[in-house]
Amino acid sequence: MKHRLVSKAIALMGAAAMALSLAACGQTNTADSSNSNTSDLKKVTFMLSWAPDTNHIGVYVAKNKGWFKDAGLDVDIVAVAQAGAEQAVNNGVADFALSNLTNTGMYDLKGATIKQVLQVQQKPSAIWCSLASNTEIKSPKDFDGKTFATFGSNESDAVIRRMIQTDGGKGEFDKVTVGTSTFQTMESGKADFGGFYATWEGVQAEMYGPALNCFTEPDYGVPGNADSIGIITNEKTIKNNPELVKKFTQATQKGYEYAYDHPDDAAQILVDEAPDANLKVDFVKKSMQVIVDGQYWGDKAKIKDGSFVLGTNDFVEPQKYFDFLADADAYTDSHGKVIHEAPQTKDLATNDFLAK
Repeated sequence: MKHRLVSKAIALMGAAAMALSLAACGQTNTADSSNSNTSDLKKVTFMLSWAPDTNHIGVYVAKNKGWFKDAGLDVDIVAVAQAGAEQAVNNGVADFALSNLTNTGMYDLKGATIKQVLQVQQKPSAIWCSLASNTEIKSPKDFDGKTFATFGSNESDAVIRRMIQTDGGKGEFDKVTVGTSTFQTMESGKADFGGFYATWEGVQAEMYGPALNCFTEPDYGVPGNADSIGIITNEKTIKNNPELVKKFTQATQKGYEYAYDHPDDAAQILVDEAPDANLKVDFVKKSMQVIVDGQYWGDKAKIKDGSFVLGTNDFVEPQKYFDFLADADAYTDSHGKVIHEAPQTKDLATNDFLAK
């Protein structure tokens, strides 16, 4: 079962390939531009969750600026494994990866021992959209009886059902499995609506098309933050090598802080450090601008006055979303049996390794 970030990532890669010639999950440029002699550094593997994008940008910035090297680390950024970044971290194939608390909770229910050590995204960025040319859909209740471009996630079904019902509909819809991209599935007429991210595919649609008509979860009854994107590691790594976790987390935190303060420069760094992705710099700059303007990584005034630390894991809003999923019977164990008790954010994340 593919979860929120993983499933949306497939749509992202296919869609970006259409407009931006993105090489889906291609190997990234892992050369540390500030250091050619890494023999005395601790080798660390960071795994992408999909193709390089602005959610990963803090890691690329930290690498480019030499902050990993300064911490004694030689960080190799690698393409996502077929089984997913969470499974790779759980199995020790990767030391760290990009994920979110939603995925961490779902893997925890299936027996994984992973924990989030930095949360960069502080509010939802998911958008649920139809093509603007589809005049039959004016609000989520119009998804009733229509076809959802899906990756088979119980989670997404629960979200769509809640949005439709909050808008006055029944919450009944058909589904079709996405092929190469959600955009293409919708444009082919095989589906009427699908899920995207405002900070990436929403930017793509605005700049390159197709034009979309989109709705956000908080406006239609879905509680909490489903998109608590951040950095995960294995609990064994935390126990056996806490200093490594601290060094990687704080260097990465510094990378995201820089990107939030210098979005255009960070965008250029991502383009340069991940050449195989063939990202267009204007597109990445626009994505970063949406992140900054929307304050997706936190209230900039609170960051400036010290009342909020960028990267802090939020235990409240993601828990609201977890409880919603549990009520919707969206959680299952490794045998597919429904689990009615929600994961607990306090067990899935820690702020102990952040620079305060």
